[in-house]
Amino acid sequence: MPSKFHSTAPIADRAFLVAADLPKALLPAEESLGELAELAKTAGAAVAGSTTQKLEHPNVATYVGSGKVEEINEAHKRLDCNVVIFDDELSPSQQRNLERALGVKVIDRTALILDIFATRAQTREGRLQVELAQMQYLLPRLAGQWSHLERMEGAIGTRGPGETQIETDRRLINARIAKLRRDLKEVSTQRELYRRRRARNNVPVVALVGYTNAGKSTLMRALSGADVLAEDRLFATLDPVTRRLGLPSGEVILLTDTVGFIQKLPTQLVAAFRATLEELEEADLLLHVIDISHQNAFEHAETVDSTLRELGVGEKPTLLALNKVDLLTNEDGEQVADFDEARAIILGAGAPPGNVVIISAASRWGLDNLRRRIEAALDGDIETGEAGIGELVGRAV
Repeated sequence: MPSKFHSTAPIADRAFLVAADLPKALLPAEESLGELAELAKTAGAAVAGSTTQKLEHPNVATYVGSGKVEEINEAHKRLDCNVVIFDDELSPSQQRNLERALGVKVIDRTALILDIFATRAQTREGRLQVELAQMQYLLPRLAGQWSHLERMEGAIGTRGPGETQIETDRRLINARIAKLRRDLKEVSTQRELYRRRRARNNVPVVALVGYTNAGKSTLMRALSGADVLAEDRLFATLDPVTRRLGLPSGEVILLTDTVGFIQKLPTQLVAAFRATLEELEEADLLLHVIDISHQNAFEHAETVDSTLRELGVGEKPTLLALNKVDLLTNEDGEQVADFDEARAIILGAGAPPGNVVIISAASRWGLDNLRRRIEAALDGDIETGEAGIGELVGRAV
């Protein structure tokens, strides 16, 4: 006898991923696709398949070519996928055209990152920022939310109401955006008062920056003992955390962890999180944490540098912390046994530039030296040597 009961559990998403190999892209399409797969898994989707297409420029109507759209349609049906995720931001018309052609939900990297951020924001400020970014993303896509009206036969009864509803939704969203901006301005004002008090007390501030999953939160815990979530996944932490840190001289500073960066970071998020990232503007020193064991460490560092320049803080004094050296392997393919072996791999016969520190936050290697270098940098003793980050990364990976 068949059961009369039905499961109310949400259906797990099975995703098919699509990336374009475009000229001047920071990462090759396959590697960017791998990062997109990690984002999809972080959002709770199972990745069932993927494809790439080499393009000189995106197709105006469907981002990829018509032949590739047909290939994606066959693949997602064969693999029983209920969502197709594109690695770049789609225009509203591209998204609508693709959903009509594929018959399933289509989202882009921007929507995926917004979804992840929405589940990770814990503080009121973080939730406000994410909602603002979501509203800004949704606003130009409202017409697509009413595409079900287009599938009704006949025109009578479908012409006026749909448009009226879209206009109503647009007014409601604009009103919500205005309120979110007012609320965030209040939060920003409170932060400004806090920063002024901090400045009067002459407490130096060091801000941790880095690509997502570079190990910033692990370093925060190792240096300050802060109870900060540290997991091996993208965007494990979202809301900023500030803790006191003692330096070798006895001086106390404030160490602030900020949201991790990522390539193709949605413009809506950069704008929405500007209030939080104001901490970077007030910082006396930036500590750029780099996962030196990652094959794309140089590209990740470039992404962070580019984002910092976009935020107007690219010229601030910066220490580079080459992290996760305990994960490096030697010429025999074996993992390094100790800090000295890891240092030898990175440095070779040369000394590191004056703004580079070699560490492992997880194994607590090199942290005493890092504290000394932070103290020296705050005293103005920070110089960039001749060896670039690209050369150091090349020795490590």
